[in-house]
Amino acid sequence: MTTKKPDPDSSPTDRPVIDPLTDSLTAFSDEDRVAAMDRFRVLQPHLEIGVPLTAVAEASGHSVRTLRRWAAEYREAGLAGLVRRRRFDAGRRKLHADLAQQIEALAVQRPRLSAASIQRRIAAAAKAEGHPVPSYATVRRVMGALDPAMLCLVHEGPTAYRDRFELIHRHRAERPNAVWQADHTQLDLLILDANGKPARPLLTIVQDDYSRAVAGYCVFLGAPSALQTALALRQAIWRKTDPDWRVCGIPETLYTDHGSDFPSQHLEQVAAELRIELVFSAVARPQGRGKIERIFGTVNTELLPELPGHLTEGKTRRPPALSLSDLDQALGHFLVGTHNVRRHSEIGMTPNAAWRGDGWLPNLPESVEALDLLLLTVAKSRLVRRDGIHFQGLRYMDPTLAAFVSEHVTIRYDPRDMAEIRVFYRNRFLCRAVSPDHAGRSISLKDIQQARAARRRALRQEIKGRTGSVTDHLPDADQGQKPRPPAKSKLLLYKEDRRT
Repeated sequence: MTTKKPDPDSSPTDRPVIDPLTDSLTAFSDEDRVAAMDRFRVLQPHLEIGVPLTAVAEASGHSVRTLRRWAAEYREAGLAGLVRRRRFDAGRRKLHADLAQQIEALAVQRPRLSAASIQRRIAAAAKAEGHPVPSYATVRRVMGALDPAMLCLVHEGPTAYRDRFELIHRHRAERPNAVWQADHTQLDLLILDANGKPARPLLTIVQDDYSRAVAGYCVFLGAPSALQTALALRQAIWRKTDPDWRVCGIPETLYTDHGSDFPSQHLEQVAAELRIELVFSAVARPQGRGKIERIFGTVNTELLPELPGHLTEGKTRRPPALSLSDLDQALGHFLVGTHNVRRHSEIGMTPNAAWRGDGWLPNLPESVEALDLLLLTVAKSRLVRRDGIHFQGLRYMDPTLAAFVSEHVTIRYDPRDMAEIRVFYRNRFLCRAVSPDHAGRSISLKDIQQARAARRRALRQEIKGRTGSVTDHLPDADQGQKPRPPAKSKLLLYKEDRRT
């Protein structure tokens, strides 16, 4: 006689109550359906070729009584009848209701109490009330059944609750140039400033919401300002010299955060003149800027690790070696040559292709001069000399200036390209004056500052060398010479160097 192993499926509390009209296999989980198929395979020889249930029981190890019940349930409800139903009391607590309520009340107290602390308090309350003392696992199970959103709101505050549990609306503009986003971020990178010292740059990006294409960018040192925003907008709005970078035009809406440089009077005036609607995101609500934050994350994870000076947990594996102009060039190659031409997973095409669409004409300003007069806030007053305009150690010349010698004019310039300046007289555009020494190439203000700093260092070294060679041949003070004045302090030398 074969000994049957205990059959867990024969428990009377497991017998399902089957309603053929409402029970459907799709209402059960994948795990339940797999278990039902396992039962069907056991019954399959009996159902299809009439093998006696006694033989099936002998081969499968299940009792004949269980197999008869399975067969009846299958004939009544099909495969859904073979799904193992849970016990009628499954999930019901055996803990006294008052103790369960006390555990839940302690779990939502502020400050947060540990499960061990709650268990100790509940144990004392249970003994006082004459109830069985719940175990630590029971207390943890009651606490785990509470709504995580409620616990987050109680213990971490509304900001954490909003960022983790509130629904967000993923909006996409209906067409190119309908909505642009602009934002700043500090890069995980160290570069060399004009004095050759490590500095951490910031990046401004202007992005088209519909296509995800980068329309303009600006990398800089120092705090974000209206100037950096204006430079990025100017590049974004006007036509590019790169034929592969066609994103341009005046957007209908500019979406920015509440940084100090964005809600400025200058930007509001620019928006009013160009008929751009300014929209600011809610304070401390970064969810609305997720698309542009994704670009920042891509730059920080894909481009910067390949550059010297990359910061990982506040440390660099390779010392900084790039200048600001080097970083500007590297960012341009990545944003224009990689991001804009790479297939975007959310829109299913490249940003460039999405922006071009079926072909359309963007709305552009009347001229780049009008755009510069409106956007570029770097304005200086200069006197037109007989040999041109002198600025930042460079000389700028244009034949138009012949009629304005000895007149004061206003110059506007792009700090990223000092090879030319734009000259205005009484708010009227005159000309573009070019530096003859740098015609045909761009030179940034940072390049000029770096060159001047290097020149000062070379001159100081030469002065130090010459002074040392002279003093070696001078007679001592005790031979009738006047004593030398005391050496100047480092602070005084620093101030004199700053003045020069």
